[in-house]
Amino acid sequence: MSSLTSRLFCTNCNGGIPEEEWNTPDMRICPACEAPFRVFAFPALLQGPRAIESAQHVLEGEATCFYHPRKKAVTPCDRCGRFLCALCEIDFRGEHWCPACLESGQRKRTVRTLENSRTNYDSIALALATLPIITIWLPVFCSPVAVYLAIRYWNAPASIVPRTRIRYWLALVLAGSQIIAIVWLVTYLIDRRRP
Repeated sequence: MSSLTSRLFCTNCNGGIPEEEWNTPDMRICPACEAPFRVFAFPALLQGPRAIESAQHVLEGEATCFYHPRKKAVTPCDRCGRFLCALCEIDFRGEHWCPACLESGQRKRTVRTLENSRTNYDSIALALATLPIITIWLPVFCSPVAVYLAIRYWNAPASIVPRTRIRYWLALVLAGSQIIAIVWLVTYLIDRRRP
């Protein structure tokens, strides 16, 4: 058995599970109590602890970071010229920026490519298609708007977190069925009034 065996234990008897029994596709039997088990462990568990490198000490005559005076500077900010360490340097659009310049550009809205949020038109279209179902007259207005939003913003960037287009599909199906139902109801009522 490996020295890492003591990191994983059987849930039945608390006996150590050998490393060769980890990450196998089929069930295994505990050597101590013969209970079936299956273990999936991350590869990082198999690696030993890594030594953490200390920050580079600054020698006399070397530039230091503007924000961390005890750390060695690796590059200047392309906007303001402040010296930055590897921790403070932000690679933005192929340039090296400091945190203050990035925050200033965001606050003054001079940085147009930095996005914090996006409008989720797919969620709006789905809400417009589902919420008015409880009334009879509200889908008359909301269903066409939901169809418009789904078609208009189909290729618009989605949320910052990756999402599928399932909300657009659901909004189109629900709103389309509501529009068909409204058209059918109107034609039925018109035909009924005719003598």
